[in-house]
Amino acid sequence: MENTIRVVPLQKMMVATAGRVDVVNVDHLVRIEAQSNYSKLFFADGTSLVVAKVLRKFEEQLSQNPFIRAHKTHLVNLNFIRSLEGLHHKHLVMENGDNIAVSRSKQRYVFQQLMGLQAV
Repeated sequence: MENTIRVVPLQKMMVATAGRVDVVNVDHLVRIEAQSNYSKLFFADGTSLVVAKVLRKFEEQLSQNPFIRAHKTHLVNLNFIRSLEGLHHKHLVMENGDNIAVSRSKQRYVFQQLMGLQAV
């Protein structure tokens, strides 16, 4: 019998903050912003959380979830993107109203990811 590894998206993850460990529902995570050696997590309910973890580690941890790297400072949840706007300087408008810059090198990738979403 062949052993196969099945990779499934995370539903929850643990993040360490000052003095405690929080359990985070990944489906409620709108975006993650890099802040030097820290990351700020933004949630659908308007709350945020700062953790001592670099954005690259979140990108690896969430690789099977609908998150894309739109900029060197932002990892965004595809499920919370309202629109991609701008002629020369593209940015994402999130469901919560946040505007996230899309780097020039990531514009084609972001567009392709958005095109892969199912139309309603």
